[in-house]
Amino acid sequence: MSRDSDDPRDLLAYLLKHAHLRLTGLVDAGLAPYDIDGKDFGVLRVVATGEPKSQAAVAQILAIDRTTMVALVDALERKGVVTRRPDPADRRRNVVELTEQGRTTYDKAAEAYAAAEQELLAPLEEARASDLARLLRELVSAERSA
Repeated sequence: MSRDSDDPRDLLAYLLKHAHLRLTGLVDAGLAPYDIDGKDFGVLRVVATGEPKSQAAVAQILAIDRTTMVALVDALERKGVVTRRPDPADRRRNVVELTEQGRTTYDKAAEAYAAAEQELLAPLEEARASDLARLLRELVSAERSA
């Protein structure tokens, strides 16, 4: 990447933004048959893995505000893919879990997401695609520890 160029398309911010926009478009198109988008998929992925999590924990993992989290879970609950129930350890909190329909939706959506990611990375050799993911993880990890 040339730092001497005056072309705004050479800026890292431009490149990251447009890579993100392309991935978002591919993901949303791939997930459309399942009546979810990339934000919904993020929630489903967090809820689908590990122990049941509170809405607040899901919001924290995804780095989204609580109000947005409530709206996302409300919409997913209306679609029948998640359910909320009081947390047995703290009845003031709700635990979010996949329904049976939600598990099926998530499994199919995970395949669609992987295909979208693969399409984005197709121009890169496999090793370079892995390097890109590793480098981005390092950048995000550095932000969290700062």
